[in-house]
Amino acid sequence: MQENDRTVNILLVEDDEVDIMNVERAFKKANINNPLYVARNGIEALIMLRGGNEQLCQVPNERRLILLDINMPKMSGLEFLQTIRADKDLKLTPVVMLTTSNQDKDMIEAFDLNVAGYLLKPVTFSRFVELMQALNSYWSFSEMPNS
Repeated sequence: MQENDRTVNILLVEDDEVDIMNVERAFKKANINNPLYVARNGIEALIMLRGGNEQLCQVPNERRLILLDINMPKMSGLEFLQTIRADKDLKLTPVVMLTTSNQDKDMIEAFDLNVAGYLLKPVTFSRFVELMQALNSYWSFSEMPNS
């Protein structure tokens, strides 16, 4: 990766197909060219972050950002967050919660696990596009550790 490359490798950890399609459509509408990788649960996401396998590609180690849902099967978003924060190779990876949960206990637990942000999924697609544009702009300018 070149020193001036501001590409952000985004891993979306989301089990809802409609939400995955909304993120993909919002990226396209907002002309966001950062690579988007999709894991449908926390276990898949861990495999992709740790090197991938025959079925799941690896997310590059440079300039990673995770967009994480809370309510997922197999491993909840908060369980996934606990796991990566305990992993010496993944603990510095920025994570933004992208969820429908507006429960204080979820927000508090997420911030206790050092999330970079907690965003509620917008109801309308146009607001979703605005949210993805703002998020992309912020992280494109941010300095990020290699994980």
